[in-house]
Amino acid sequence: GFFTCLGQDGKVYDDLKYVWLQGRQVWMYSRLYRTVPKFRRQEVIAAARAGGEFLMRHACAAPPSQKCAFVLTRDGRPVKIQRTIFSECFYVLGLDELGRATGEPRYREAALKMMEAIVHWVREDPSELGRPQLTGATPHDSMAVPMMLLNLVDQLSEGDAEAMSRFAELGSWSAQRILLHVQRNGTAVLENVSEDGEELPGCMGRQQNPGHAIEAGWFLLRHAQRQRDAGLVSQAVETFMKRPFRSGWDPEHGGLFAFQDVDGLCPTQLEWRMKLWWPHTEAMVAFLMGFAETRDPELLEMFDQVAKYSFAKFRDPEAGEWFGYLTQDGRVALSVKGGPFKGCFHVPRSLQMCKEILELLIKEAESLNQE
Repeated sequence: GFFTCLGQDGKVYDDLKYVWLQGRQVWMYSRLYRTVPKFRRQEVIAAARAGGEFLMRHACAAPPSQKCAFVLTRDGRPVKIQRTIFSECFYVLGLDELGRATGEPRYREAALKMMEAIVHWVREDPSELGRPQLTGATPHDSMAVPMMLLNLVDQLSEGDAEAMSRFAELGSWSAQRILLHVQRNGTAVLENVSEDGEELPGCMGRQQNPGHAIEAGWFLLRHAQRQRDAGLVSQAVETFMKRPFRSGWDPEHGGLFAFQDVDGLCPTQLEWRMKLWWPHTEAMVAFLMGFAETRDPELLEMFDQVAKYSFAKFRDPEAGEWFGYLTQDGRVALSVKGGPFKGCFHVPRSLQMCKEILELLIKEAESLNQE
């Protein structure tokens, strides 16, 4: 397994192992090995395989249940379980990509088995997640759940006609559930809505997460491209990319706010005005992907704006990697490079995806110039 609690200099400050970050790192190494020639090295796939084996041995907290732990001890004993699906989702993501990179079917078979459990919990019976049905709790849908499922459909279907057919309905269902979070006559993307897609009262109902909405935008765009749905392409760009960026960008100090209240009230999240690394990496991907699809110059300008801020503020030119947490005015709030939530995923995924898109755009431009 991988240590993720790393100080500014890369030294380990805690040896706990977070399952969702294990899956993300397995995915990242496997993806780089499979798709980028300079990373097709034995040490890269060996690291991915070691991480995958650790997951398969230790991630499930209480077999035969498929439910994964959230965090493990250094030797793989479960410490904590969350009543969510996200550890399991990144288990699927990592093992599916590892199976593609190694050509060994057992990894993708394990991923598909877990995927079946996730879909069962989300769409049929959530009781195994351990979430009690309390009488005062407001039933709601979090956008994170259909977002994650849509991302997994994208992963599992890539180059696999059988999986594409198998998960087509789930992909469409997930996209429609995401679209339910478009509220206020299309002017806002809210994190939480009722199970029927209505706005909820109180802080939960008013919550916006600009980075999450923008990330959902490129997930929807990929789905729209597969479905050849021009209307959904437009909605992904205008509603999920542009509008959350315009409302979420700090006009005084730059950067995207972590949380907002749709009515302009003070959010209850203590970190609401901080600038976190991952919304900026996802915005870079979304705006470049959107530009490549639509050739809308505003998206390229947005990409440039986010990239300049990110490389100026998050990048550590002395020790390498990116800081994860800045104050509102762009100063480093936490000097750590990794922890329970920041691992080897958002930064390298964004940089590699942006590089791929930019290379295609440059190649296309050069071809047009030669003509």
